[in-house]
Amino acid sequence: MLNSFTISNQTYKPSRPHRPFATTTLAASGLLAVLAIAPAHARDAYPHAKEAIGTGQQLYNGQLTPDLTANTLRNVDRLFPTRTIAPSSRPNTFKPAEKQIKQVKFTVNGKTYDLFDFLAVNRVSGLLILKDGKVAYETYQLGNTPSTRWTSMSIAKSITSTLIGAAVKDGYIKNLDEPVTKYVPRLKDSAYDGVSIRDVLMMSSGVKWNETYTDPNSDRRHLLVAQESQKRNAAMDVMAKLSRAVEPGTKFNYSTGETQVAGEILYGAIKKPLAEYLSEKIWKPYGMEAPAKWWLDSPGGLEIAGSGLSATLRDFARFGQFYLDGGVINGKSILPDGWMQEASTSKVLKGGTPLDYGYMWWIALSDQARADKAFMARGIFGQFVYIDPTAHVVIAMTSAASKPQNMQLLTPQPFFDAVVEELK
Repeated sequence: MLNSFTISNQTYKPSRPHRPFATTTLAASGLLAVLAIAPAHARDAYPHAKEAIGTGQQLYNGQLTPDLTANTLRNVDRLFPTRTIAPSSRPNTFKPAEKQIKQVKFTVNGKTYDLFDFLAVNRVSGLLILKDGKVAYETYQLGNTPSTRWTSMSIAKSITSTLIGAAVKDGYIKNLDEPVTKYVPRLKDSAYDGVSIRDVLMMSSGVKWNETYTDPNSDRRHLLVAQESQKRNAAMDVMAKLSRAVEPGTKFNYSTGETQVAGEILYGAIKKPLAEYLSEKIWKPYGMEAPAKWWLDSPGGLEIAGSGLSATLRDFARFGQFYLDGGVINGKSILPDGWMQEASTSKVLKGGTPLDYGYMWWIALSDQARADKAFMARGIFGQFVYIDPTAHVVIAMTSAASKPQNMQLLTPQPFFDAVVEELK
């Protein structure tokens, strides 16, 4: 078992693992489908704590074997210090849906595939499908269990965006047109001068950025090096040195650095750790069942707002259902009126350019998905929380693709469309 690890001459100990409950299972269509659904944390040690893992640089370079990739993605809290997101003391348990998914078929590039092809070819480690908030299908692969914490990667961006919505509702942020520098003074006299919170949520700040994960000289990798330094404000030092490419609000440019700016905005507004606010606003009141872990930029520092949030598959699915519910918990919304629709629908940039992106949510682009106004949170290596508000379907999926850039050989959208059609 790994007892400690070293980053930039600083040594840390891995977080204490949570403990899973036993689960009730039944066989369905030759796969193990978990339907009952007792909470996944309690008595036994975290089942993956002794696994060998790779480094952050190896992960982003795509230089890990399939087994090491899976091991690392379910143990990323051993790569950096983390803060725990406390769950509910009374978890919201799932019930089985009236209709169970047994098989779906879909077409990619003129060839027909089925559910089992999708799981195998795309190295899916977990798949949980909800219909009307009930489980229509659940499976764990690659050694995962219901108690496995898997990194969200950029699903964390959509969670951070949602917390900004909560901060607006709570009055910490007046409105999205306020300047970034009001909450992040470190960025005064930088390319972020004149950029609004809305620009950041739409990845349209106009600040120059290269997101190439596998290029050691990209801005994304510079941000990773700053994270590895484990020095507070190192990430904002990277962001403050960037140059302006275009006027704010005129061009979309996907940037994980932009999400770290969003995290600083949120922290500057709420004056408390993001993990604590997430637990307070969503994780506890919505009934999440297991402690989650969120990477920090330094010991005791700020959460890495664009990645590094690790949770169980069921809790990712619960987050999707929370969003599908419009952010309403026990009859009370934690989000501003109309936030879900505003955040999850296509935008228009200044000058009239259409944008198939919301507030750190991706818009689903197939004809069927557009008709249903479907949208998703997605992360590299194949992580998804897919939401179809018309069909009342949520699909949570974790994967261990061989390279960061979502190298699924079977593109997920036709599969998602087939699942929704089957449940309709």
